[in-house]
Amino acid sequence: LAIMSDAKPSTEGIPKWQIALAVGGTLALGAAGVWYFTRKTSKEDERKEPDGGPAPEEQADEPVAEPEVELSPLEKAQAAKNKGNKYFKGGKFEEAIKCYSEALEVCPDTNKKEMSTFYQNRAAAYEQLKSYKEVVDDCSKALELDNKYIKALFRRAKAYERIDEKKQCLEDVTAVCILEGFQNQQSMMMADRILKDMGWEKAKEKYKNREPVLPSTHFIKAYFSSFTEDIISQPLEKMVNDEDKDQEGEGEEEPPSDYLKAKRYFHEESYDKIIGECSKEIESQGEHLAHALLMRATFHMLMGQAPLARPDLDTVINMDMADKKLRCNALIKRGSMLMQRQQSEEALQDFQTAVDLDQENSDVYHHRGQLNLLLDRVPEALRDFEKCCSLKPDFALATVQYNYTQYRAAMLQRSAMQVQDAMKQFEESISKFPDCAEGYVLYAQALGDQQMFDKADDNYKKAISLEPQNATTYVHRGLLHLQWKQDIDAGLSLIQKALDIDDRCDFAYETMGTIEVQRGNLEKAIELFNKAISIAKTEMEIAHLYSLCDAAVAQAEVAKKYGLRPQAMM
Repeated sequence: LAIMSDAKPSTEGIPKWQIALAVGGTLALGAAGVWYFTRKTSKEDERKEPDGGPAPEEQADEPVAEPEVELSPLEKAQAAKNKGNKYFKGGKFEEAIKCYSEALEVCPDTNKKEMSTFYQNRAAAYEQLKSYKEVVDDCSKALELDNKYIKALFRRAKAYERIDEKKQCLEDVTAVCILEGFQNQQSMMMADRILKDMGWEKAKEKYKNREPVLPSTHFIKAYFSSFTEDIISQPLEKMVNDEDKDQEGEGEEEPPSDYLKAKRYFHEESYDKIIGECSKEIESQGEHLAHALLMRATFHMLMGQAPLARPDLDTVINMDMADKKLRCNALIKRGSMLMQRQQSEEALQDFQTAVDLDQENSDVYHHRGQLNLLLDRVPEALRDFEKCCSLKPDFALATVQYNYTQYRAAMLQRSAMQVQDAMKQFEESISKFPDCAEGYVLYAQALGDQQMFDKADDNYKKAISLEPQNATTYVHRGLLHLQWKQDIDAGLSLIQKALDIDDRCDFAYETMGTIEVQRGNLEKAIELFNKAISIAKTEMEIAHLYSLCDAAVAQAEVAKKYGLRPQAMM
């Protein structure tokens, strides 16, 4: 699992985003996040009734009988529609269709408004019969007559979803969201659902065919620093000394194993050579087989090659004679991979298996705590971080993440006293671990939430001074400046600094994309999202980015189709 400061920030305090910054945000419109900007939520419009009702009867001035007058074609059409409405409300949908068809036959072509209503009503009846192709056809005819007919757009969107035409569905529901001013929860939830589904479909294909690339040296070192019980990253000298002891008195010295060569490359930061040496150790069934399998799996994971990592992890987990710390580490990493594929129950099961195998392994609780936090299981996350810190009281990273989780819990409880206590705990931890950059970053995020912008900025600066190669901290600081001073230039300058440090920082491209959406520059936003997609490390991140990109594409298409200019929110 990623270190928490690498995660996407909450949208709280950032004004009027049209596309959400985070998948994991606790927003009312679904776990996938809200992809479009919304000002408020209106009452849900079920949109089940056909348009129109019986026309009001004209009352004569005096109660005298009037001679029958032949109805005009439009009046005949209205009468047929009213009859169809009665059938519709009575659940007689086939009869209603006949009446709406009659209305269309007799209605003059010049009465476009009325004809669009008749088509939309007939589509509503077809919808009840699950005749979705006919729904699409009739809604399309209604929209040819009135291209901003919201009920017809929404009904066609629902039909497109039913027949798995997601792109057309997204375009229609996006048009509905824009025309309604992003005020109807039902259409917003539908957009959220479609974007999530499209994102995962595209991500699966992209992830399968992506070119594997190692992340930055800083990212790799940060990843391994999140473990304290990881044998494969322990100092090389310890393994060499242990091996030398085993070889004392055995005569001729054996050459170092391929795995030990991989370990040397690891400590020399020659990460691109590690998989090859591990593969040699595995092929020769060397004495460090389990270590080599785990190290190879880890680097496949870091390169976004989960299908290659999984068999190696499975093998280590099932090696009963292997060191239990190796097996626990493999379970943690497999659990993290499952979480990235949204298989949270299976992920939690792997962590529980690791706990059963080694109850004193602090890494299990640390990484499960992060998983629980991602799942918004804050009480469970608190227990895990507390257990980790009790086992490893000097583990700075776990301590500050525990503080951040305490802060999250206090915010959920809306308790000012608990928030104050959590902030105090942060300060004590930073005093205890002054060289832990993660502590300053997480504390700065909490300070930003509390509108204490000056102090937050100071903490980001301290984090940058400790880890000047951590690109994500510059992105977080850039977002702070957007929230604090509405200073776009300063914010973008800091985010560009992140890319100068690490041009493979997908978080930076994603954030710049969201800013361009806010500015109404949809084409630029799409370009930036696609750049982020090309370098994202996990299937979950790719799915999230495709959702953002598809939302921007749909808004651009709708703006072009309806002659609208994307509204700049900055």
